[in-house]
Amino acid sequence: MIGALSLATDLGLGVPLEYGLHSTLIGLRLCAHLGVDAATASQTYYACLLFYVGCTADADVAADLFGDDNALTTYATPARFGSRAEMIAGMLRAVAPPTGSPTTRARQLARGVPKVVSTFRHHIAAFCEVARMLTDRVGLPAPMPGLFAHVAERWDGKGEPGRVSRDAIPLAVRIAQVARDAAFQRMLGGDDFAAGVVRRRAGRAFDPAVARALADNAAQMLALDGGRPAWDATMAGEPAPHVLLGDEQVDEALAAMGDFADLVSPYLVGHSASVADVAARAAVHSGLEPSAVVAVRRAAQVHDIGRVAVPARTWQQEGPLSPDDWEHVRLHAYHTERVLSRSPFLAALTPVAGAHHERLDGSGYHRGSAAAALSRAARLLATADAYCSLTEPRAHRPAVAASEAARLLGDEANAGRLDTDAVAAVLKAVGEPVPRLDRPAGLTDREAEVIGLIARGLQTKQIARVLGISAKTADHHIQNSYAKIGVSSRAAATLFAMQHGLTAWGELPISRPARRS
Repeated sequence: MIGALSLATDLGLGVPLEYGLHSTLIGLRLCAHLGVDAATASQTYYACLLFYVGCTADADVAADLFGDDNALTTYATPARFGSRAEMIAGMLRAVAPPTGSPTTRARQLARGVPKVVSTFRHHIAAFCEVARMLTDRVGLPAPMPGLFAHVAERWDGKGEPGRVSRDAIPLAVRIAQVARDAAFQRMLGGDDFAAGVVRRRAGRAFDPAVARALADNAAQMLALDGGRPAWDATMAGEPAPHVLLGDEQVDEALAAMGDFADLVSPYLVGHSASVADVAARAAVHSGLEPSAVVAVRRAAQVHDIGRVAVPARTWQQEGPLSPDDWEHVRLHAYHTERVLSRSPFLAALTPVAGAHHERLDGSGYHRGSAAAALSRAARLLATADAYCSLTEPRAHRPAVAASEAARLLGDEANAGRLDTDAVAAVLKAVGEPVPRLDRPAGLTDREAEVIGLIARGLQTKQIARVLGISAKTADHHIQNSYAKIGVSSRAAATLFAMQHGLTAWGELPISRPARRS
């Protein structure tokens, strides 16, 4: 889970995926070279993985201050541990990127520099506080959360907030600073370049002993095994004792990951938690087993983790999105899948979490999946997400009243985009009256149930037992349903059920007919 959150911070920073994992491997090598104790090695491991976990703090403010979407990462981050002159120059380039015209840059500098000066310390404080709170919630033991108060300090005492220097900075932080910067500089210019940058920063930003250990052994420290995924190497490298989470801790950690994503914009604050609550209650109304309800809630908690890959400016935009911005938005569900899929534990949530913008008629995104590919859980989450999004304000519109949101969800169901049963379950969960929901081809609710059970391979008598009706009544429903949808065979009825989202889900309380292989 920590590894997945590290991948999400890579997306939030706008750096290549696995940058955080690479820096962690470097940090572990430094620990081995320096001969640190087990506790320091463990702290370094997690500090490297989550070094930038506060990156979504004040993301909306940064979007307003800096000229380009990734200006901080492109221009300021390379100079983060440099001299004061280097840091000022990097920040000025972030405010007014050199790609702009002189007039544009002058205007950006005049507007942005005073704001940067007035907000810089506040931003660093917010970054550190958010990191401390999130690392506490994801289950890392003491003293890990407290370490993040020192990530912006420097060996020479000229960091932020400037309260400590030298050995007063925890050793794990001093190692993580070097590892993170070395990994970043390596991306920019290769091993020799990174070694030179780290060597120049020894005794200034960096502990000289740690900096020299990396610079003098750069080829060994920075080497990447091209034949082995960084994920596997990083997970295998976790120092003992390993940190394990119980069920309640897992839920809190997933909630923290959702909050990390929602911090990217004031308009999104609390969204993941709201969706998780509504989706879980709707799952109960739908009759899902307790374990399935838990899975729906957990998928909902992290369904929007990929939002951090979208520039914060986009979420703040009041007018229509450009085609490029819209493409970024469409891909956030894809990024959710990529973050979650590396972990075998979280990968089980991926088919539901990544499908929260899919629609039964194939008009959703990012895959354009249609009804046959969308599970009951995925349909519930998509509907809960739609409801919560409507009732929350966005930059381009105010919040919609709950009653109006209910009507709009009903319209979506009647148009064949949202699942009718999922809409009914969500509206029951939030206490809103369920509007008239039309079934395809004029089917009644009972006939829709029958078609769904037929699609699962049940015979007439079995359908009767499931629904608590006589076999004669079940056959009557079957004949009426076939007539309405214009089919005469079970195979055609099954195809119709898949096309229109009528498939009956879950475990049925009877034995299914045996089938020949």
